[in-house]
Amino acid sequence: MDGQDALLTAEALAFLAALHRRFEPERQRRLQARRIRQSTFDAGALPDFRPDTAHIRAADWRVAPLPAALQDRRVEITGPVDPKMVINALNSGAKVYMADFEDSTSPTWANLVAGQQALRGAVAGTLEFTAPNGKHYAPKPFAEQAVLMVRPRGWHLDEKHVLVDGQPMSGSLFDAGLFAFHNARALAAKDRGPFFYLPKLESMEEAQLWNDVLDHVEAELKLPRGQIKATVLIETLPAAFEMEEILYALRDRIAGLNCGRWDYVFSYIKTFRRHRDKVLPERGQVTMTQPFLRAYSELLIQTCHRRGAHAMGGMAAQIPIANDTAANDAALAKVRADKLREVTAGHDGTWVAHPALIPLAQAVFDERMPGAHQKHLTREDVLVTRDDLITPPIGSITRAGFEGNVEVCVRYLAAWLDGNGCVPIHWLMEDAATAEIARAQLWQWLRAGDLYLDDGTPVDETLFERALMKLPSLASTDIPGASRINEAIGLLDRLTHADELEAFLTLPAYRRLD
Repeated sequence: MDGQDALLTAEALAFLAALHRRFEPERQRRLQARRIRQSTFDAGALPDFRPDTAHIRAADWRVAPLPAALQDRRVEITGPVDPKMVINALNSGAKVYMADFEDSTSPTWANLVAGQQALRGAVAGTLEFTAPNGKHYAPKPFAEQAVLMVRPRGWHLDEKHVLVDGQPMSGSLFDAGLFAFHNARALAAKDRGPFFYLPKLESMEEAQLWNDVLDHVEAELKLPRGQIKATVLIETLPAAFEMEEILYALRDRIAGLNCGRWDYVFSYIKTFRRHRDKVLPERGQVTMTQPFLRAYSELLIQTCHRRGAHAMGGMAAQIPIANDTAANDAALAKVRADKLREVTAGHDGTWVAHPALIPLAQAVFDERMPGAHQKHLTREDVLVTRDDLITPPIGSITRAGFEGNVEVCVRYLAAWLDGNGCVPIHWLMEDAATAEIARAQLWQWLRAGDLYLDDGTPVDETLFERALMKLPSLASTDIPGASRINEAIGLLDRLTHADELEAFLTLPAYRRLD
């Protein structure tokens, strides 16, 4: 396809092949360790703080100092890597733009190549885009742009289009490696990294693998050691018990930890998929004010500030509601309350999914956090136990909540199969994380036994099938991915009826992508 040869030069391919050959065996060992640990949870074990790493938690150490570009991160915007999005995000007024190859990008080969091209053009200062309607887009001068950070795909995902010795290479290594190969020296010359966001880690060993990879990249590209900085998303329940250890494994390059709230909820469901006493209520009731999520957020703040790292808050998924002022005001009030909670608790910054939310989030942080960050707030009042992190909230499942899970999962999956990884549904920007919550809850709810909606209706196969039957009519609409609605219904139906919960929705779905 266009641009592929300019990206995948002989030198770039050799660089990627070396990454694969050196680190693929350890990646596979880490993935096997995940499966083994999950089997213990399925048998009734509970996650806990590791006794073998207590010395790390007890020792006095701090992470390496951060460059000027990462000192103030009060508002970060995230989104996919198509050229228009890249330009709009860089111009958005946010402090940081996280260019996302993971949850908000459907990893078609065309999307990945176009995304790498767009980021390469952004770094070089040559990126421009003209929409079909003739509107022209170009980035602001470099000094006015958001700081670029890149989120590669997680360790669990392959890149089937690039084979090394007959094996597909890691999606993580492809995304991060190709970006670094083409852009690392230019970014280093501007004191802009490169900077990465690392997703879905489950252990300090997985963090150590990333550190070894980034050490290797620096050596191969002749960058100073520690030039590459990384922020880790704490978006799995096992990782919440290893935050100190993850910081330690990456201590020479870690910039902070982030509360990846939606993936974290998904991970909670997945971890306790066989635990009848750990069933969560519907997604709308699982907010950050719930005790188990508040404990996770406050422990992250305490851990990061103790070690000198940023503690980043979570995503506001709301998008402006056109033609309904009252509904829009109510949505913005929720965003404001959420950001006020974060900055008051001690977070050093937050995420938004839509540029229109940047002024609101920034105003909240500007008022309560006049400095670049608030790492001086050590939160010594926080004392979080294992049970604080794993005790589920009390709540219910409404008919609207159950049917909403079915609809969101089908609509998002249809759009994803059609090449769109970031989809507005009912005035929320949905990505893979929220779709994962929806389908994992459905799988667990249908197996919990004696579970009822708040109106007394049994949560069973009949309820699920009736919800599915309402959706085929969407195939005749103009929503994203409408042509693949029936395919998405079939895939959700099979995944929900499977004996085992699929680790990630995107694994079977990826096989259907070009």
